[in-house]
Amino acid sequence: MTSFALNPRVAGLILAVCVITTFPSHTLAQRTNPLIGSWITNIPKSTYSSGRTPKSPATRTFTQNADGLTFALTGGRDPDGNALTPTRWAAHFDGKDYPMVGSSTTDMVTIAMINASTLEVLSKKGGRVTDTSRYTVSQDGKTISWVATGTNAAGLPIRNVVILDKQ
Repeated sequence: MTSFALNPRVAGLILAVCVITTFPSHTLAQRTNPLIGSWITNIPKSTYSSGRTPKSPATRTFTQNADGLTFALTGGRDPDGNALTPTRWAAHFDGKDYPMVGSSTTDMVTIAMINASTLEVLSKKGGRVTDTSRYTVSQDGKTISWVATGTNAAGLPIRNVVILDKQ
C-alpha cells in the first residue's frame, strides 16, 4: 500500500478553494441593497389613481436591518395640504407579518426581495391585504419606480405609480 503525502502549499490551496466554493455568501453579504438610502417623491413624474397629487413631497428612507429592512416615511403634505403622518416599519425577509406604525390604512407588512433591485411589500389591515407595492430601483441607482395596487379605504381600486429620486 502506498502512502500519499500532501505538500502544505497544495493543502492550503485546496482548503481555500473548498471554503470559497462552499460559502459563496461572503461575497453576497458585502453587496449593498440598492434601496438603502433616502428617496424623495418626484410629484410631476408620479401618477395617482385618484387624480389628486400631494402638495409637497415625502421622504422615504430604507436602512439595512440584519436580514431585512427598516422603512420610514417623513415630511410631505397630502392633496389637501395636511401634513403626512410619519410611518415606519422594520421587517425581515422571512414571510412573516411585521407591524407598521403611524398608518391608519395599514397595520402590518410582509416584505420580499423579488430580485436584486425590486422589493415587494404586502400591506395589510386587520389581516387582509389592502395593497401590494413594488419598489424597483433603476439601473443607474438614481430613481425608484414605486407601483402600488390594491383598494383604498372605500374599497375602490387604486394604482399609483410614484417616482422617487435618490437624495
